[in-house]
Amino acid sequence: MAAGLGLGAAAAGRAIAAGRLDPVDLAESFLAAIAAHPEAARIYARTTPERARGEALAARSRARAGARRGPLDGVPLAWKDLFDTAGIATEAGSRLLAGRIPAADARVLARATAVGLVCLGKTHMTELAFSGLGLNPMTATPPNALDPARLPGGSSSGSGVAVALGLAPAAVGSDTGGSVRLPAVWNGIVGLRTTPGLLPLEGVVPLAPSFDTVGPMTRTVEDAALLLAALGGGAAPALAPGTAGLAGRRLLVLETVALDDLRPEPAAAFETATARLAAAGARLERLPAPEVADALALSGALFAPEAWGIWGKVIEAAPDRMYPPIRSRFRSGAAVTEGERALAWTQLLALRAAWAGRVAGADAVILPTAASLPPDAARARADEAYFAAENLLALRNTRIANLLGLPALTLPAGPPMTGVMLMGPAMGEAALLALGAAAEEALA
Repeated sequence: MAAGLGLGAAAAGRAIAAGRLDPVDLAESFLAAIAAHPEAARIYARTTPERARGEALAARSRARAGARRGPLDGVPLAWKDLFDTAGIATEAGSRLLAGRIPAADARVLARATAVGLVCLGKTHMTELAFSGLGLNPMTATPPNALDPARLPGGSSSGSGVAVALGLAPAAVGSDTGGSVRLPAVWNGIVGLRTTPGLLPLEGVVPLAPSFDTVGPMTRTVEDAALLLAALGGGAAPALAPGTAGLAGRRLLVLETVALDDLRPEPAAAFETATARLAAAGARLERLPAPEVADALALSGALFAPEAWGIWGKVIEAAPDRMYPPIRSRFRSGAAVTEGERALAWTQLLALRAAWAGRVAGADAVILPTAASLPPDAARARADEAYFAAENLLALRNTRIANLLGLPALTLPAGPPMTGVMLMGPAMGEAALLALGAAAEEALA
C-alpha cells in the first residue's frame, strides 16, 4: 500500500509524529490515488497538487525539527468547493460561478493551513448547496461509495465520497439543512454539523447564512474532534476509550416526526442501534416534542427566502445554467414576504426556547439520521417528482437540528447507508463528541 493510504486523520497524524510517515509521501500517495481513480473527475472538481506539495514539504521540515503545529500537522484534507481558495477556482457546484477565482482563502481554510493541514483539492457538490441528494447534472454527480447506482447525498457530496473511498483522510463540508450529515450517513462515515457561529463563514459561498455552518466529515469521531479543533472550534475533547462513557447517560429518543414514515432499513437499523446503546448502559427515554413539528412547518418561510434574497438576481440573469429542480427550489422563496419571514423567525426563536427547556438535563437527543436510503440516481435524474419527494424526506430529520440551532453528530448505525444522529445543546460540541466516541464503539 502507498504510504498512509487507508489511515484516518488522527492515525496519520500519530504516524507523522512518530516518524513512521513522511508528510510528503503521504500527500503524494493521496494525489496519486486520486489521479488513478476511475471516478475521480466526478468526486474532485479540481486537485491542488502544487499547494499540497508545498504545504507537505513545510510539514516535513517541522516534523524533522520537532516543531509540529498540532496533531494533524501534515495530514491532507479535501474541501467542499464553496470554501474560497486563493488563486484557485471556487465555483460552488454551479455554472453560474464558472471561472470564479477568489483572492484569499476562507477563514477556516486559513486556520487549517496555519496548523499544518495540507489542501488536496476541492470536491464536487450540489449547485449552491441547495439539495440533500447530491444530484448535479450541471457539473458532476459523485458516485455513492457504497452503491454506485444510488445518489451520494448532498450537498457536500464529493467530500463524503472522497473520505469513504479513501481519497482523503478527512474532508470539510458545510451544512445548512443536512449537507454534512446526509453524505456522511449514506457513505458510511462520521459527520458533524456545528452550532451556528462556532466556526467563521468568511470566504464560504453562502446559501442561507442564518443556517449555514461548517463541519468535519471523517472516518471516526476522534478524527472529527481533532479536525474541529484545527478549524478553530476549541480544544479537542478527551475521548475516553470504551463504552463505559455511556453508563448512566440519559439519551432521549425523539418521537415527534423523526420516526414517521421510516423506510424499512433505517427503521430496523435504528431499533438495533438503540438496543446496543441501552446494552452499553445508556438510559433511553421517549421524547414527544411538539415544537419540532411546529419548527419544521416554518421551513418554507425561512430557508428558501433567504437563499433567494442572495441568489435570485444571479439565477434570473442566466436561469438555463441551473438544473431546473434546484432552480425551482430557489424560486419558491420569492413568494415569501419579508413580513412572513420575520414572523417565522420570531416563532422559531420561541420554539427553540421551548425545546431547550424540554431537553434540559439530557445528555443528547437521538434519532435516525435519515428516514430513507439514498435514492436511485437514474430515476432521480429522470423523474422530477421523485427527486422532490426524496429530497424532502431525506432532509426532514437533519433539518431539525438546523432549525433548532443545535450541533448534531451522525454515526454509522451498522447496516450500509444508515445512521444514528445525536443532537446536543448549542455550543455543546465537546460533550457531544465525547459522548459520540462512546456511542461509536457501541454501534460498531
